[in-house]
Amino acid sequence: MNKTLKIAFSLKNTYRVNTILYSLKQIPLIKRLLPQELYCDPDLKILGNILSGIVEFIKAFLGKFLYFLLMLMLAAGLYETAPAGQIFLHIFVLLTLVGAFLNTYIFNPTKDKYYALILLRMNAREFALVTYSYEMLKVLIGYLIFGLIFGKMSGLTLWYCLLLPFAAAGIKLTVVAHSLRAYERTGIAVSENEVGVKEWAAIAGVLAAAYGLPVIGWVLPEAVSAGILICGILLGILSVRKIWTFDEFREVYQQLLTQYMSQVEEARTSVKRQSEKAIQIGEETGSSRRGFEYLNELFIKRHQKVLWKSSKKIALISLCAVCGSILGITLWPEYKEPVNKIILTMLPYFVFIMYCINRGTGFTNVLFMNCDHSLLTYSFYKRPECILKLFRIRLREIMKVNLLPAAVIGTGLAALLYLSGGTKDPMNYVMLVVSILCMSAFFSVHYLTIYYLLQPYNAGTEIKSGTYRVVVIVTYLFCYGFMQLRMPTFVFGLATIVFCVVYCIIACVLVYKLAPKTFRIRA
Repeated sequence: MNKTLKIAFSLKNTYRVNTILYSLKQIPLIKRLLPQELYCDPDLKILGNILSGIVEFIKAFLGKFLYFLLMLMLAAGLYETAPAGQIFLHIFVLLTLVGAFLNTYIFNPTKDKYYALILLRMNAREFALVTYSYEMLKVLIGYLIFGLIFGKMSGLTLWYCLLLPFAAAGIKLTVVAHSLRAYERTGIAVSENEVGVKEWAAIAGVLAAAYGLPVIGWVLPEAVSAGILICGILLGILSVRKIWTFDEFREVYQQLLTQYMSQVEEARTSVKRQSEKAIQIGEETGSSRRGFEYLNELFIKRHQKVLWKSSKKIALISLCAVCGSILGITLWPEYKEPVNKIILTMLPYFVFIMYCINRGTGFTNVLFMNCDHSLLTYSFYKRPECILKLFRIRLREIMKVNLLPAAVIGTGLAALLYLSGGTKDPMNYVMLVVSILCMSAFFSVHYLTIYYLLQPYNAGTEIKSGTYRVVVIVTYLFCYGFMQLRMPTFVFGLATIVFCVVYCIIACVLVYKLAPKTFRIRA
């Protein structure tokens, strides 16, 4: 068992450390400082192990902290129909029943299990028991710590708080033992990720009972909740023997991991198939142009369904929202003044809205799948003059796609401003329209630029660039932060226009200088 424990954690840790080191190697400013023999450097291995330990700690406890804080304590505090402690117990009991089926751990096929059991042929029973015991230990420690903290804050007695971790572990053990007995009867191992319609319906029903029943004042009595928790502990103790003596883990994992790898491969094929279905080929998809203009026009015509159809839908929804708002302030004039103030101070909010509706990521994804995936194998395609020319052509097209809903939103805001009382400065109308169009242009340029500079896809069409993921996350956080900003429309609009113009110039220069080296298929 000790040997299995060491190998299992060494394997998982090595996989995670190598992933971290690979991600560091993808960061432009850092990769030049890292040695070529990256994975052999002992100091970097130590750094990787430290980061791996931090990641493991976060995965072990952050989720449980948020679970107790958001889904239990804060949720229980929203109701006034019963004591917070009683509602806390009510929600905990029902969510624990759902979680026991959705997070069995043993029946969750993962890559580290595939490496250990299929490639390294480790003892399946020992591996299952060791890794499952570790997961149960994390449940006990995490639930004990946060159960005591948030349970006491909700008004539970110490006795109830101590029941929580052991009951959660006991119910999970009971479900796993039941699944193992089902395998002995049927010979079929069912992955915890394969949840059918009936199961989802049952889960939805339990969640509705957890959060819906307290609204009408019906919650489980504390005695009933305590009884369920104690029964969970007793059943868990009885289930330990079944799990410990089960000796067909090899057959179970053989089924689960075979299905898992076939599903991964099928998912890759499915993505490619879906991407190919988006292509529309017919007599009308020809072109009279030449060179890259010919290539681009064919691409745009053959991907109308992916690009323009969604853009038109967003524009139509935006138009309906504008018309609905105009109708609202017409029928209820008392809302004109608040609407007017909102438009004049909340333009920064629309940065996040434009981020959400922008089609930049979808455009670059289809570009790689159905065009660059093949053409990047040719050297002429990566010459600086060719890259910049095609970049400008593609930028023009994606800007057209994104400008349609942006024009509707910008014009609609200007109309709403006028109809809700107007403004003393006529430039506010101009700024509303132009700044929204500039936001749309910025996101078009931004996503196409990072696609060319960080080209994240490998030959299997998987995203392999850690830097690309970081930039996408930072972009989201940056845009989300603007939702908290309040600034006069003219000032923010002017700043937006200047920023977008400068960004576009810098982006074109960077693409011309760096893309010949970065615009390639990743290994």
